Amino acid sequence: MSPTRRAAARDNTPDSHMFATRRYDLVKEFVIALVAMTLLTVALAAIFSSPDDKAITMARWAQADPNDVIATATGELAGTTTSATYGAPYNHAAEGQKVLGVPLQKLGGVRIPVNSQDLVLQPLEGVVGVPALSQALATWKGASTDHQHAWATAYADALAAAGGDPTAVTGGDFGPVPVLTTGFLDLARSGGLEGALTSSSTFYGGDQTRSILLLADGTYLEDTAVAQHLGGDQWGMMNEVGDYPGQPWMWLYTFWYQVKPFSTSDNADAEVWALMMALTLLLMFLPFIPGLRSIPRWIPIHRLVWRQYYDTHRRT
Repeated sequence: MSPTRRAAARDNTPDSHMFATRRYDLVKEFVIALVAMTLLTVALAAIFSSPDDKAITMARWAQADPNDVIATATGELAGTTTSATYGAPYNHAAEGQKVLGVPLQKLGGVRIPVNSQDLVLQPLEGVVGVPALSQALATWKGASTDHQHAWATAYADALAAAGGDPTAVTGGDFGPVPVLTTGFLDLARSGGLEGALTSSSTFYGGDQTRSILLLADGTYLEDTAVAQHLGGDQWGMMNEVGDYPGQPWMWLYTFWYQVKPFSTSDNADAEVWALMMALTLLLMFLPFIPGLRSIPRWIPIHRLVWRQYYDTHRRT
């Protein structure tokens, strides 16, 4: 284009100020959008969000179910709790779960050694100014393993006979166990048990393993989960409260726990893990498996989804 023509084109271009205008309030639009989005967010959160329950602490446990704390502490001293008899990675008490006879749990080894008695005794050793508790600890440590087990077992049986109420327990040879468990409950109520369990294993005090094991050995944690429909037979691992499966990356794993033989198997964790590994390998090597790799050709659902592409890229 010649310079003359370019100059003529510029002269014929309408000035922006010549167009029609109307009043526009940017602040008003911003406020309206902010209010609308706020109301929409609140409404959607009220309809679709899940409750943000506070974490279960030792103090909360002691306040809500003190009898369960007493019973759990007694079980830890007797060595009869789930964590005490679980096996690897916490102890050598059992071979653990197997797959096709292979003790996978035992092969993993004891990598996080936890003595169930230490869950009770170690926090109590940090309590000062309670002579009765100090004497009870000294008596316990000075007794033989058989005496310790006999005392704790007898007290556990007495608690069971009394419906879990320590005040209803009749006399018996319990040794220092009642004093130890009562001191344990008092420590939990004060909030000191939480720090005593988390600060003893690592420098920074952030390891929650011992706290979780202790909570899981009681019934309060499980009862709370079941009440919110989060039990193992209610699909378990999820964010949302309710029976419907939660996040898609979780429901496939938890699905197998709801069907036989996994739902009735003592080796369900190991068996479900093995099944998921097999399915993962199957998915990884799908392009190399004769027959399975031909399914998309036999059932071309992808062509329906991407029909626009295939309409414009037909084979010649």
